[in-house]
Amino acid sequence: MKIAITGGSGFIGTRLIQELEADGHEVCIIDIVHYEPIDILHQDKLNAACAGCDVIYHLAAAHRDNIFPRSEYYEVNGQGTENVTKAAEVNGIKKIIFTSTVAVYAMNSSYADETSEAKPFNDYGKSKLEAEGHVKSWVEKSSEHLAIIVRPVVVFGENNRGNVYNLISQIVSGKFFMIGTGHNKKSMAYVGNVAAFLKSRLNINENLSIYNYSDKPDLMTQELVDIIYHGLKKRRSSLNVPYFIGVIAGYSFDVLAFVTRKTFPISSIRIKKFCASTTVNADKAHKDFQAEYTIGEGISRMINHDFKEDIAK
Repeated sequence: MKIAITGGSGFIGTRLIQELEADGHEVCIIDIVHYEPIDILHQDKLNAACAGCDVIYHLAAAHRDNIFPRSEYYEVNGQGTENVTKAAEVNGIKKIIFTSTVAVYAMNSSYADETSEAKPFNDYGKSKLEAEGHVKSWVEKSSEHLAIIVRPVVVFGENNRGNVYNLISQIVSGKFFMIGTGHNKKSMAYVGNVAAFLKSRLNINENLSIYNYSDKPDLMTQELVDIIYHGLKKRRSSLNVPYFIGVIAGYSFDVLAFVTRKTFPISSIRIKKFCASTTVNADKAHKDFQAEYTIGEGISRMINHDFKEDIAK
């Protein structure tokens, strides 16, 4: 098949391309950082890029915590997704596989499954829920339209510079302090498993399928931190910072980021997310999919790839 991938030059996209090409599929990369940059907000170029494709994987998104103005979330995630559905219509493409997010659920939702109430707590989650609405509207236009919506949890792995990378970096530098008790549980996913799961959805031919995706079992934050310390061969600090002090510090960095227009590794939303129990039910995804790597193996692969010089020291 010929497959279009928006965000194909990104973290998950590059791993998905490896999976698809290994199976003999032809891939068309749609990304603003590609050598032929295409923005999903530019409808005509998007239509042309999707010509001749059989399936669209829609991964492109505005997802960082500190995006200003906030309207960018809705422009890229909302309008951009609607543009993707229009490109599918123009080109007669019958299947879209869309990566949404578990941020469509409430922050402290307990083991939410795909039928749980959507109650996003930030602009990212709200804009992704809006995007899901555009995909569902596209499905309703024709019985031939097939859509798979995958809601991943925090995805980590080699070459990613997200929250897990920041956590490892702080531990490497000796600047990490546990905020709160560390007893809160996290659902997480290794990028190699996520890419393999997305590839496996090519075989799903229902009009609309929705999946949470996380690797199991869920870990407490203190367990995750212990795995990282072990992988780095470092002794863990016993100092814990009370939650309320951590949040106050996060708000201080929010103000500083707004005034300076700079980004910082600490923010109130990152502190809240770090201390929240964010677990989801992924039973549906794992009914017909077996992840190759455990979370611990994924963390080890990331550390050995991205922090090998620090380990050597």
